[in-house]
Amino acid sequence: MSKDLFKRGEEIRNEVLGADYVKNSTASTDAFSEPMRAFAIKNLWGDIWDRPGLDRRSRSLINLGILAASNRPAELKIHIRGALNNGLTREEIGEAFLQAALYCGIPTGSECTRIAKQLFAEIDAAATNQDKQ
Repeated sequence: MSKDLFKRGEEIRNEVLGADYVKNSTASTDAFSEPMRAFAIKNLWGDIWDRPGLDRRSRSLINLGILAASNRPAELKIHIRGALNNGLTREEIGEAFLQAALYCGIPTGSECTRIAKQLFAEIDAAATNQDKQ
């Protein structure tokens, strides 16, 4: 079961976060961080993200709220990209951060909006560069 959860977790992680992110994350893993990576892949990605009770779009929306409320900017940036991959629009992501600002405070909402805006600019620049090639 455990190896199946890991394998399924890697598949879901690739689909949600993108192959480039997973490849870079795996490459930066060492003996110290491997147990945490394996734990997250099996339990978070292989089990929870594969449950039928919520679709990935809903899970992404929930993650944005949780990561905003818990002040996790590095993870937030990763999951904003995942939310886009799971079908959320930029407008919906902005609405999620307005909601977070109401419940968590304006500084939280502003920081989340800043992080999203920065990521959107990176995505747009990469798309522009790809179009030029």
